Amino acid sequence: MQHTHTAIRHLRYLRQSLSQDNESIGFFIAAGCPLSVKMADASLWPLIPDVATLTKHLNQVLSSDKRYSILLDIVKQSGKNPENIEHILSFVRSLLVVAIGGEVRGLTEADLKALEKNICAEIVKKIDVSLPDDNTPYHRLGNWIKSIDRKVAVEVFTTNYDLLLEQALETLEIPYFDGFVGSRRSFFDLRAVEDGLAPRHWTRLWKIHGSINWYQETINDQKKVYRSSEVKSDASHLIYPSHLKYEESRKMPYLALIDQLTRFIRKKSSFLIISGYSFSDEHLNDAIVNALKANPTAMVLALLHGSFNRPNGSDAEIEAYPKAYILARNQHNLNIWTDDCAIIGTNAGPWTGITEQEEDDADLRHFIEVISDGSSGHSPKRHVKFGDFGVLTNFLKQIIGTSKEVLNAK
Repeated sequence: MQHTHTAIRHLRYLRQSLSQDNESIGFFIAAGCPLSVKMADASLWPLIPDVATLTKHLNQVLSSDKRYSILLDIVKQSGKNPENIEHILSFVRSLLVVAIGGEVRGLTEADLKALEKNICAEIVKKIDVSLPDDNTPYHRLGNWIKSIDRKVAVEVFTTNYDLLLEQALETLEIPYFDGFVGSRRSFFDLRAVEDGLAPRHWTRLWKIHGSINWYQETINDQKKVYRSSEVKSDASHLIYPSHLKYEESRKMPYLALIDQLTRFIRKKSSFLIISGYSFSDEHLNDAIVNALKANPTAMVLALLHGSFNRPNGSDAEIEAYPKAYILARNQHNLNIWTDDCAIIGTNAGPWTGITEQEEDDADLRHFIEVISDGSSGHSPKRHVKFGDFGVLTNFLKQIIGTSKEVLNAK
C-alpha cells in the first residue's frame, strides 16, 4: 500500500511550528535561494547564477589563461568535476599544498597561487550584487524574523558567500551576529559563538562556506581571518575554505560554524528548514544526519525544488535527488518535501488532499496547487511548491499575523 501525505495537515503543522517564540528555529539557505529573486528586467535574471552556470561563466572568462586550461585537464584526469567551481577551487588549493617550493603536474606554486586568486576574484565580480528592491524573499524572511519578540534567537545558516542576507537584515534594521566583532577589521570571536554570548534578540547568521568580505592574512607567521565592511578586489578572499587543515581552521570560522550547525540541531526540539540545497555536499550531509541521530527530538525539513523524478529525454525518468532520498528514507527526523511528493517519517508518497479541510483553511489553500488530468475516476493531484524560496517566504509573510494570534492564545 502506497503512503500518501495530506498537504493541508502538514502545512498546518509547519505554520504552528513557525509560530512559536520559545523554540529553537533555524533556516539553512543554500545556492538555489538567490534564483527566487525576481528582477524588473528579466534579462538580468538570475541575480546570482547557480553553481553550474557560475562555473560555465568562469570557465569561459578564464579560458585565455593557459594555466587554467592545464588545471581543467588535471581536474578531469583526476576524476573531479570540472563543472563545479567549488570543486575546482578546492582542487587548486590541494595542489598548492603539494607544490610548495616546486611544481606539480606542470604548474608551479606561483601558478597555483595566481589561479586561486583569479578564480576568487571572478567569483566575487559575479556575486557581489545588490538586491533589486525591498520586497525580495530575503526581506520577507527578515520580516518574519522580527515579527515576534522571541525568547530564543533565530539561527540562519548559509553555504552562500554573497551578501544578500546581510543586505536584507540591515535594510530592515534587524540586529544580527555572524561571529565577528569590531568595525575596522572585524575578527572572529570563537568564544562568543560557542558559548552563545550575543544578545538574545540578535539573529545568528552563520556563513559556513565563507564570504566574499572575509579575508585571510599571515601576520607574525600566524594565519588570521577578518571581515571587512567592504568587498575588496585585491585581497585573499576566504571563499569555500574547505582546503584549510584541521590545525589551521579549528579556531577559524569554517569548522567552528560547522560545529554550530550540529550544536543547533542537537538542541531539544530544534527545527531547521533547509531551502535551495541539493544534498551534494557529503561533509554537510554527515554533519546534519549525525546530529539528527544524536537527538530524536530534533526535526529537519528540507524543501527541494521540482520533483524527485524528472524526465530524462525519453520515457525513462531520473531520480533528481538520490542522496536526499536515501538519507530521508533512513532517518525518521529528516523530512523532505518536493512539489508532488514527500518523505515524512521515512515514508515516501505523493501529496494528497481532503477537500473539506482545504475549504476550511483558505489561508493555506492557495499554497496547494490542485492539478487534474481531466480524466474521470482519478483524484486530482496536489503540488506544494515550497522548494521555491519565494513561495516559502510568501508563506512566512502570510503567517506573521497568525503567529501573534497563536502566542496570544497561550
